[in-house]
Amino acid sequence: QVQLVESGGGLVQPGGSLRLSCVGSGFALTFYAMRWSRQGPGKARETVATIFSDGRTLIEDSVSGRFNISRDVEENTVYLEMNSLKTEATAVYYCNRLRGNYWGQGTQVTVSS
Repeated sequence: QVQLVESGGGLVQPGGSLRLSCVGSGFALTFYAMRWSRQGPGKARETVATIFSDGRTLIEDSVSGRFNISRDVEENTVYLEMNSLKTEATAVYYCNRLRGNYWGQGTQVTVSS
């Protein structure tokens, strides 16, 4: 059974940093493209970053240079490193496995002073 569990969200001040984790079970994430998305209050869900099975990454322009996606194959975990956070980054962040469209429950990130 495929499961994804996100963690690492919380309250952070503007300009701060957070690292989100997404632990996968029931599959080996090294063989799949994994993605972080977010949904802010009153907004549509949007893609943030993708890591492909070959390790290539794609960071959306809106967060390029500040966010980074990575993975730890041994820990079967995908990370989203977020730096220089802005208030507009406030959202629920989700990770998903593209093949099969599996999603985690999300983790709340609030950027506020």
